[in-house]
Amino acid sequence: MQAVFDGHNDVLLRLWQNARKGQDPVREFVDGIDQGHIDAPRAKAGGLVGGLSAIYVPSGDLVLQPPNENGHYETPLSAPLEHLPSLAIAMELADIAVRLDRAGAWKLCRSTAEIRRAVEAGVFASVLHMEGCEAIGADLSALETFYAAGLRSLGPVWSRHNVFGHGVPFSYPMSPDTAPGLTDAGFELVRTCNRLGILIDLAHITEKGFWDVAQTTDQPLVASHSNAHALTPVARNLTDKQLDAVRESKGLVGLNYATTMLRADGQENAATPLSDMVRHVDYLIERMGIDCVALGSDFDGATIPEEIADAAGSQALVAALRSAGYGDAELAKICRENWWRVLGQAWHEAA
Repeated sequence: MQAVFDGHNDVLLRLWQNARKGQDPVREFVDGIDQGHIDAPRAKAGGLVGGLSAIYVPSGDLVLQPPNENGHYETPLSAPLEHLPSLAIAMELADIAVRLDRAGAWKLCRSTAEIRRAVEAGVFASVLHMEGCEAIGADLSALETFYAAGLRSLGPVWSRHNVFGHGVPFSYPMSPDTAPGLTDAGFELVRTCNRLGILIDLAHITEKGFWDVAQTTDQPLVASHSNAHALTPVARNLTDKQLDAVRESKGLVGLNYATTMLRADGQENAATPLSDMVRHVDYLIERMGIDCVALGSDFDGATIPEEIADAAGSQALVAALRSAGYGDAELAKICRENWWRVLGQAWHEAA
C-alpha cells in the first residue's frame, strides 16, 4: 500500500455542518460515519495518512447550473462574504480542528517533521488550510492568530471575489482568464505569507491572479486541487502556460478528483472511469515532470469517481497508476513526497 498525503479536503466543513445539528465532531471523525468521504477508519483503510484540511466558509447562494443542450454550463459567482460573519464561522471550524488535535483524533502539523512523525505513529497528519480568506480581513489582523493556531496554507480566494482578489466560476467550457487578479490587499497578503511561511494556494484564482502571485511570491507555485485545462476546459483547471510556470518554480499541481474537472465533457457524474484520472496525471507529468504532480482529492467537497467512493478507496487510484506503468518510486512522489518537499520549502525548512 502506498501511503497517501492529500493536498485538499473539506472534512472540517462536513464536521461543522453536522455539529450544528448536534453531532460530536470528534466522535464522528474517530468512529466514522456513513456520509461524506473522510474519517479516521476510512482514511486508515485506504492508506490516507494525512492532508491539507480546509477552513472554508460556505456560500449560501451557490447553485450549480445544469448543462444546456450542448453540455455547456455557466454558474454565476457567489456573492462576496462579509468579514466578521466569515471570521465567526472560520473560528468554529478552527475550533473543531483543535479539538480533534487535543483528543488525539488527528495531529495538527506545523512542519514536515511533525507530518512524518504523525504518519509513523499512525495518526492522521492534518495541515490547517484556509480556502478563501474572507475571515482574515483586509488589514490581515486575524492572520497571525490563525497562524498561531496552526494555519500553514491558504488560498486568497475561493470561487468568489473578495478584498484580496478574484475567483473563477464553475463553468464549462471557459478560460480561467475571467476577471482581474490580486488587489493591493492581495499583494500584501502574499508578501506576509512569504514572511511567515504560509503556503499560497492558486486553486481557485483567476489567471491574472495566478500571474500576480507568480510575480510576487518567493515560494514554489502550487495549485492544490486542479487539473489540466487542455483535457477538461473548466475555468478551474490550469492552462499549459500556467503548468509551465509551475514547473519552472518547482511547484506542484494536486490532481483534483472532482468529476467535473476530470471528464472531457466537464460533467458531474460519479460513473467517471479512473482512466480519466490517469489521463490527467499522464498529461501533467509530461508537461511538468514527475516532481511537480501530486494528489488533491477535494474529498468532502466534490462528486468523485465511484470506483474510489471515499477515502477508503484511495488505493484504487494508486492501482490504476501502477497499471499505467508508474513504479514505486514515482508513486511515492505523486502520493506524498512531492507535497512534503513543497511544504518544507514554503515553511522555510532547511533543505
